[in-house]
Amino acid sequence: MRRASGARRSANAPGADATRERVALYAERFRTPGRAHMLAGVRRLPAEVLLLGTVLLWSFNFTAVRYGVTHGVQPLVYVSLRWLIAGIVLGAIVRVRGRPLWLGRRDFLVVASASVVGVVVNQVAFSYSLHLAAASTVALVFGTLPIFVSLLSHLAGHERLQRRHWLAVGVSFVGVALVAAGTSGGVRASVGGILLALVTTLSFAAYSVAIVPAMRRHSPLVVNAASCMVGGLLLCLVSLPWLARQTWSSAPSLAWVALLYSGLGSIVIGNVFWFTAIDRVGAGRSALYANLQPFLGAVFALLVLSEHLHAIQFAGGLVIASGIALGGRIRLSAPPAD
Repeated sequence: MRRASGARRSANAPGADATRERVALYAERFRTPGRAHMLAGVRRLPAEVLLLGTVLLWSFNFTAVRYGVTHGVQPLVYVSLRWLIAGIVLGAIVRVRGRPLWLGRRDFLVVASASVVGVVVNQVAFSYSLHLAAASTVALVFGTLPIFVSLLSHLAGHERLQRRHWLAVGVSFVGVALVAAGTSGGVRASVGGILLALVTTLSFAAYSVAIVPAMRRHSPLVVNAASCMVGGLLLCLVSLPWLARQTWSSAPSLAWVALLYSGLGSIVIGNVFWFTAIDRVGAGRSALYANLQPFLGAVFALLVLSEHLHAIQFAGGLVIASGIALGGRIRLSAPPAD
């Protein structure tokens, strides 16, 4: 394979050739007898179906978490269990694919440190934001994620922002202000939840930028699996007092079903779909689908939880979307951690 790849380098751009070489490597591992039979069906699905399925799974998660944390499951219990379950299952999938989970000492330390922010801080803020504010409101605030990724990438030296990107940052935060102003009871009613939603997007953006070097040296799915396992264990340690105080029989069965969906549906299946699609069409095109998440998340909350979205909040969502469009296409190095 390496000789064939070397022969093609002279006729193709280095970046495109590296991408094709990685896709070919993944395809060879999928073809290996006895490995990943359960994932064979995923490979046959069109990339557009995988991307749309991913965005739908992630979007519905706002509704699932909101239901779980407001029906007897404590927020820290919810997120610690969902990430522990997801980490174990993703780790098993990586092993089934024949890949090692060890990233090397240097990259493991980087990913583990990033997971403190991108999983632990992120998920604590995310769960309590949905405990304090409506799922539709939090979903709209998540529209700021590409802006934060771009801003932190600039500060880290990964990309250089132009004047229009800085304007996009300002426009997006005007949209957040409109979303906050339209909450029931005014800005004070859900200010805590909205601020925590901003912490969620900012922490994930920081995580996405921090793991860029590791993503260049390892499979994104392997990096994500390692991050889930580390983050899940750390969340369980942080949540021990809440796990001990949780009244397990007080929550309805549907709340636990929501937790399983958040772990297996949103994180595990969502990640498998996402990375399979990225291998085929690239991160840039995939990120365009990810921008649908805030809008669809709000729609699911309105339909399932019977939440109400005021006109000014809807306008705020449009302003946030305008900020994303103004900033141009932004590539995410990993999927949203919601």
